[in-house]
Amino acid sequence: MSRAVNSSLDPERVGEAMLARVAGWIQAPAWLVLAADGQGEMRPMATRGLTAAVESSAHAIARLVIRSGEPFSAADVSLDRRVPAGSRVAALGFPLACRGRTIGALVALDRRTSADVPRLAVATRAALEAAIEPGAAALDNAMRVQRAEALSVTDDLTSLYNSRYLSQVLRREAKRTARSGRPLSLLFVDLDGFKTINDTHGHLFGSRALVEAAALIRTSARETDVVARFGGDEFAVVLPDTGSDGAAAVGDRVRERVAEHGFLQSDGLNIRLTVSVGVATLPDVATSVETLIQAADKAMYWVKGHGKNGTFVAGSDM
Repeated sequence: MSRAVNSSLDPERVGEAMLARVAGWIQAPAWLVLAADGQGEMRPMATRGLTAAVESSAHAIARLVIRSGEPFSAADVSLDRRVPAGSRVAALGFPLACRGRTIGALVALDRRTSADVPRLAVATRAALEAAIEPGAAALDNAMRVQRAEALSVTDDLTSLYNSRYLSQVLRREAKRTARSGRPLSLLFVDLDGFKTINDTHGHLFGSRALVEAAALIRTSARETDVVARFGGDEFAVVLPDTGSDGAAAVGDRVRERVAEHGFLQSDGLNIRLTVSVGVATLPDVATSVETLIQAADKAMYWVKGHGKNGTFVAGSDM
């Protein structure tokens, strides 16, 4: 197993390799590998045969194993008080321990109950734990690498992508556009009147307002879009395979949601802000990443100079 699980730094692939090996030793129709990502979130890394009927029980058992750091076994999970609303299945759960902490759990389910609580012989259990130990270490390493990579491209304040990653995405998508002939659009979004918050209420409140604005822009964009903080109170949205009309529609949605939002309400305030949005599309008004950025920036500043709170598409009649 050691060679298989250490051959990848992708946590999902490590989980799949671990599951494939262990499933060869223990005959069970349904499996789950669940990992704690270090930030309080639980992530499924691998599954096999997991149906909707038993999925919630598998996750509940895995979370229990991660919290307790102890193995789990039940002849009928529906009768086990540790698992609320458990399914009528037999189950085994094993902690994935690394560096003195439990970083995940491996759960095996039988779709039928058992007459006896499923148990492994002491020698078999010891051999299994010794075998999954390198898998747990490899999974922990892979998740650490993934977190480090995410931090290197993430804005510390807003958790959006940073300008470094924005540049990488634009260059990658521009090459793809050149090959496919599909359009690539870019939005530049600038908060109108943001300086007033800093001047009136201080930079701490200004930072909180930026976090709220970032969340609004992220939820206004589509799953395929890439949202980044360009710097200060300026944001960017990359829209692959999207022409100017589709990009303008996303820009208008951002603008409307920001205008409807009351900022800093949790701090006893209700500040209203608007945004100026510039839209540019490659190849309509640009031939390179640099000229695409310039066109979007120019379109945004056109809105700033014409009353703010609007969306303008580069190349339109001014």
